[in-house]
Amino acid sequence: MSFGRLERNPGSQPMSEINMTPLIDVMLVLLVIFIITAPLMTSSLKLDLPKADGAAASQAPAFIALAVDAEGRLFLGDEPASREQLVQRARDAAQRDAQTEVQLRADRRVPYGRVAEVIGWLQQAGLTRIGFVTEAAPDGN
Repeated sequence: MSFGRLERNPGSQPMSEINMTPLIDVMLVLLVIFIITAPLMTSSLKLDLPKADGAAASQAPAFIALAVDAEGRLFLGDEPASREQLVQRARDAAQRDAQTEVQLRADRRVPYGRVAEVIGWLQQAGLTRIGFVTEAAPDGN
């Protein structure tokens, strides 16, 4: 009788490759989250814009996004701005391109005098193309 060794299976060997499926799943979920939230992040400034029928917003190649909130504070994009910062930015834009458009979003509670004052500053700085951004009027009005 011989006392030899019996042949055994060597067992499972460790995997030497990375399973990419969970990584791809996580990346796709993140992509969907960014696609959904990106349009919501365009403006964090809450304004109650007036409702009016009018032309669709123009896609001017060069524009300045200006907002005036209910308290009359100025915002360039979503950043608070002073009168001096607004005038300086308008002057710089007018020097680069005199056809730069200002897209003005003013809360409906802002007094007309404040809006006229801001328009005057823009015109003195050299910008004359000013567009008023409103919300679409509900149907039936």
